[in-house]
Amino acid sequence: MFLRHAFLFITGISAGGIVAAGIFAFLAVIGIFPRLIDFTGERSHILLCETMMILGGAWGCVIDLYEIPLLTGGSIFLAVMGSAIGIFVGALVMSLSETLKAFPVFSRRVKFGTGLQYTITSMAVGKCIGSLIYFIYGFAD
Repeated sequence: MFLRHAFLFITGISAGGIVAAGIFAFLAVIGIFPRLIDFTGERSHILLCETMMILGGAWGCVIDLYEIPLLTGGSIFLAVMGSAIGIFVGALVMSLSETLKAFPVFSRRVKFGTGLQYTITSMAVGKCIGSLIYFIYGFAD
């Protein structure tokens, strides 16, 4: 029984680490971190900014996973957190929109002449089907 729990623990931690590393690598590749650092003008503290972003993401995962209640402290805390999350999501959306501009360039470089619209549509349909399966079969509970 102990070996089973140890195996599940190691597998879960490894899978979570791989997914988290992939998400942070994706965010770094599309330029979220450099864009936010340039926006704040803190080029001399790049390592600190990147570390705080990664720790914030890790802390958010811990809060979500273990359902830790936050001591909200009222409306001011909610306003600060809402603003921070809104700024991050806005920066993510802008970076993703720039990434979508790169699709035509990518398709020309790999000589992907026709079917780009079908590729993008199939990615969207796959995401929709995956979301429906997730919610219909109760994985969200």
